[in-house]
Amino acid sequence: MVSHPDVDNEYKRKLSEQRRWTKSTKQLATLGPVSNTEEMIEKLFLAGADVFRLNFSHGGHDEKKALLDIIRGLEVKYNHPIAILADLQGPKLRVGTFEHDKVILVDGQSFRFDLSDEPGDSMRVNLPHPEIIDTLQKGDTLLLDDGKMRVTVTNKGEGFVDTLVNVGGALSNRKGVNTPSVVLPISPLTPKDKKDLDFALSIGVDWVALSFVQQPQDIAELRTLVGNKAKIMAKLEKPSAVAEGVVDDIIMLSDGIMVARGDLGVEMRPEDVPVIQKQIIEKCRKYGRPVVVATQMLESMIESPTPTRAEASDVATAIYDGADAIMLSAESAAGKYPVEAVMMQQRVILRVEEDKAYRKNLARSNPNRLEKSATDAITNAAREIAATIGACALVVFTARGTTVLRASMGRPGVPILAITPEIETARSLALTWGVYPAAVETRAEHETFPDVLRKICSVAKDKGLANRPDDLLVVTAGLPFGSPGVANVIRVVPASGPEDWVVGGDKNLNTI
Repeated sequence: MVSHPDVDNEYKRKLSEQRRWTKSTKQLATLGPVSNTEEMIEKLFLAGADVFRLNFSHGGHDEKKALLDIIRGLEVKYNHPIAILADLQGPKLRVGTFEHDKVILVDGQSFRFDLSDEPGDSMRVNLPHPEIIDTLQKGDTLLLDDGKMRVTVTNKGEGFVDTLVNVGGALSNRKGVNTPSVVLPISPLTPKDKKDLDFALSIGVDWVALSFVQQPQDIAELRTLVGNKAKIMAKLEKPSAVAEGVVDDIIMLSDGIMVARGDLGVEMRPEDVPVIQKQIIEKCRKYGRPVVVATQMLESMIESPTPTRAEASDVATAIYDGADAIMLSAESAAGKYPVEAVMMQQRVILRVEEDKAYRKNLARSNPNRLEKSATDAITNAAREIAATIGACALVVFTARGTTVLRASMGRPGVPILAITPEIETARSLALTWGVYPAAVETRAEHETFPDVLRKICSVAKDKGLANRPDDLLVVTAGLPFGSPGVANVIRVVPASGPEDWVVGGDKNLNTI
């Protein structure tokens, strides 16, 4: 990346002093009405946001393009890769309308859902989704209005289902419907989603998040459309997607996972969600996939400048579990205190990560899923060397990010400086635990390995990872450069980058 003229020595000095740049757990901030200006997005970035989420459930394409342009401008200004996540809306299942806009459902009464376009009343309403009516069987459950009401299917016929109201309440026009007990035979990609996807890929987003994932085939369908144009993140928000066995296949087919606790909490018992969260994080670490914990992390900060103690504890729990990233939704998109919410998340991250118990928990839960390959052996050895010599950073050269993900799996005790010639790779790595990516152009035909090492020492200083004259870097790379997924050399080099590195045959350039 080319430095912007505004990046001066004063900024670099401040950059090196901010702990924000050495946190391991990453932060996603959703952009919306209160955070759609260059000034506010810049504040969110400097406050700690590593990834910006564009929610395609709201707003038009022109608005999304304007936000992306602002983010790319900040990326150049601060010479730091920023990831952009396009979150597709997915199917929206809703009831029809009522003659008087709403009705009151009483516990124990019967209520019918049918395909008739007639306005509803206290006994029935249109459910314009034949796939739901066709799939439901006696004993299945429907949840209404974000789970506020619950009904059980008692009978079905051609074009209708009869239900018993278990938990009643006020049901108004076009309220949402959830089907926790069945897998619906529908694609998670609606016609709107496909248009949004084409647009998002055309402007160069880094990640695409898929809503309403029910089974592995949903990810496979999206993969055929995305190809290698972006990374794919599966949002786990349906009970069928987190079922044993199914969730493993979804994780393996995806590039990243989002634990979407809001919708998941509607369709599952509240006491099950924390357990599912822990299990998913553990599986993602096992398979080397970045995992994001999302929804209601600092919900009260939509209206309040400070969170509840329970919310701070919730954020800390996700961090202790080893999540790669934590996300803000309405807090940063529509709340009164978007910057304060990002800063609060960062404060919790830093406090947890300085706790000795945090490091012990990560070591205890290390999946240690090493393959019998030189790459994994080198990556594991580099982590051990960095710990032994007290290195300031682990430097990983990468083309597509594969070796960086392997390094992050082990949760090393030092930051991972990911050096790649591809800006797309650098951006996609911005949400991975412990990784600080940098797009560095290398010209293999003109530069020696020591030349490249000198360059990355300069990057380590600019990132604030190397601050002292005696700082050491542990470097892994695949030679020749450009070999994807390969690491076959380790070097320990002084971050000061002395000019006499290569004297008498790598005298001061230690190689393994």
